[in-house]
Amino acid sequence: MRHAVTLEALRVLDAIHSKGSFAAAADALFKVPSALTYTISKLEADLGVALFDRKGQRAILTPAGKLVLNEGGEILRAANDLEERVQQLESGWESKLVISKDTIISEAPLLKLIAEFCTLDKHVEITLIEEALGGGWDALQSNRADIALGVTGELPKGQYDVALLGELEFVFAVSAEHPLADFIGLIEGQHIRQYPYIVVADSSRTLPGRTSGLFDNKQLIRVSSMKSKAQAQAAGIGVGFLPIHIAKPYLDNGSLVAKGTSLPRPPIPIYFAKEKSTAGKAAQWFWERLSQYNWLGSLS
Repeated sequence: MRHAVTLEALRVLDAIHSKGSFAAAADALFKVPSALTYTISKLEADLGVALFDRKGQRAILTPAGKLVLNEGGEILRAANDLEERVQQLESGWESKLVISKDTIISEAPLLKLIAEFCTLDKHVEITLIEEALGGGWDALQSNRADIALGVTGELPKGQYDVALLGELEFVFAVSAEHPLADFIGLIEGQHIRQYPYIVVADSSRTLPGRTSGLFDNKQLIRVSSMKSKAQAQAAGIGVGFLPIHIAKPYLDNGSLVAKGTSLPRPPIPIYFAKEKSTAGKAAQWFWERLSQYNWLGSLS
């Protein structure tokens, strides 16, 4: 099926409207005016309407001409964008990049990094997803993510590039109104088991789910993120260990109280990772800059 409205016709229409005359548009498009006249006349004949009011010296769009230009402008922009994306892909810049962020990772530095990337003016669609515990590794293995921030645990061998982000330190924290807030001495496991324990649910879809810091409590409450866990503990719903950088705002304002335990959680290293085969320029750009940020700053 042949369409009357072609990309070339839309480009000519747009140039005449923006330049104000057929002659000026011809200069801008490096064509002779007669070529533009032919293109517009053919378009008008095929559509059966006049697109320009030719009574004055300046080329003025008719209502039909405005409609074609307004609607056709979207088509032109889409075509131009497609051409740029194809050229960009050929140059090594991927069209999409998915970054997985564990809930222990502060969001502010990642948003700052993305803002920096945007200044490169590359047409790369960035998608952020949030995972917990083994979910970062799962996102990489199932190709849901190209880069994973905040992965922990045993490191897979061979398949991934892995680099250290920092070391995660924990504090056992309870609400200032919780019965354990006034406990004197080291809190034992038997004391912790008396109260609901808040944990973050593993977001893995294909890998076996992991647990973190569980006690045999009479009540277990699972939440989807470390932020939700901190809020639940500050509200007095339950108890548990929290990364210090996430607990800090609540400790500072007094809604959480840090308590010593006989079973403290040791610090654990956290990493960022990607498959070795992930070689797009956007992925490489982010990979090179990830270690430059403080990922364990205050929760934001």
